[in-house]
Order: sequence, then C-alpha cells, then structure tokens
Amino acid sequence: MEPQHLRDLYDRQLRREARPDGPGCRVERVGPVVRQTGPAHAWNGVLWSGLDAPGADAAIAAQIAHYRAAGLSFEWKLYGHDGPADLADRLLAAGFTAEDPETLMATEAAALPQDVPLPEGVELHAVTDEAGVRQVVEVHERAFGTDSSHIGRQLLDRLAADPDTVTAVVAVASGEPVSAARLELCPGTDFAGLWGGGTVEAWRGRGLYRALVAHRARIAAARGHRYVQVDAADTSRPILQRLGFLTLSTTTPYTYTV
Repeated sequence: MEPQHLRDLYDRQLRREARPDGPGCRVERVGPVVRQTGPAHAWNGVLWSGLDAPGADAAIAAQIAHYRAAGLSFEWKLYGHDGPADLADRLLAAGFTAEDPETLMATEAAALPQDVPLPEGVELHAVTDEAGVRQVVEVHERAFGTDSSHIGRQLLDRLAADPDTVTAVVAVASGEPVSAARLELCPGTDFAGLWGGGTVEAWRGRGLYRALVAHRARIAAARGHRYVQVDAADTSRPILQRLGFLTLSTTTPYTYTV
C-alpha cells in the first residue's frame, strides 16, 4: 500500500471521475475542471483541476462566473499536489478565502482495529430518521462551535434518496448524544469517506473517536470498499497515524461567496 498509488487512485476515482453526492446535484467536467453544482445547502465546488500556468486564471474566472450565474457560493478544494504551483495565490487574488488546511489520509479498512471498546455507559445508535439527524447536528455544533444545519439537510436528503451511499452513527450516554460521525460510501470505487467525527468536550480523550473510526471501517469493508479516507484536522491526524493511516496529501478549502 504505497501512498503515491493510493493518491493516484483517489484522484482518479473520487475527483476526476466523481459522482454527484446528493439529490439535485450534478457533476460536470468543463475542460480541465471537474465541479459539482447543486442546491444551496449542498456542497458546491471544484473537485479536481488539471491546470497549467497559462490557463489557470481563465479557468478560475470561468468557475466564478458559473457559480455567480447560479447564485451559489462555492468551494475550490485545493490539494497540495495540484498545479500550477502558485494556484493558491491565484485563488486568493481572485477573491477566494482560504480555510484551515487538513491532511488527506487513507488506509485499508480491514487493517483497522475491529473491536475498540466504548466507554462504560455509552451506546452507538444508527441514524435512520430526522430525530437521529438532529442529534448528529447537535453534536457537531457543540463539538466544533459552528452552524451545522446544512449538514443535517444534506444527510436527510441522502438518507431519503439514496440510503445505501451514507450511514451515520451517534454515541449516546444517559440519553445525551456525545459523539457522532458519518460514513460516505462511493459506489463503484475502492473508497469510503470518514466525515464529521466529533465529540463534545466533556467526553474527549476516552476513545470515542477511535471507536467510531473502527465502527465505520467495519461497515465500509462489509460494503466492499477496500480503503477508508479522511480529511484530517490537526487534532485527529496523530490518532489516525497511530491507527495506520497514511498521509497522501494536504487539502485546503478555498471559499468564494457570491
């Protein structure tokens, strides 16, 4: 399992050959750019680009024009190995704002620990309805301090329209949701994505993050996905490294508000 091979496979399957990730979304390849456009609460943005220096500024301007015409703010998901080398500077000059960088990591799902014990008194509940989605949003907002209503809408959309492509889980202690995470399954690819893993502050450091990684990896392997990948924050990266995840690249969201 070589990082370069995994990165190339990831780029091909999940970026260049990306599929829509929710109802009402469409993925288009326009010249050297692959983008997704959907409802305002969906993820809108550039998934992949194969730009060179002479054509980069024109391609950036074309994406801004596309999303402006649709009235949508969007994200350019820039990876550390994308070209040209000054693409980040060009995005900033065009009016984008850089968010916090993350680390793209992946490993074989079957190689992860299969039985990570939960803290005493904690149970895992599968999310299948609106009440469960509300708990996911509650945990995310308490853990990260951000408005996460759009995540709830996206999750509800996918559970209703295509439940085989997403699963979510909430850890509950004494009736209170204390941790939550999602698994996005990409049919026809080797990958499943680990997203939204968050734990409220009082429950951190007790192994819940590792337990939810193991839980989702078992589901991914059972569904036929060889690898699990994650965009890891600095707080998660050391845990994932100890579990055997490999670093493939960095990824930084560049956002444009219309």
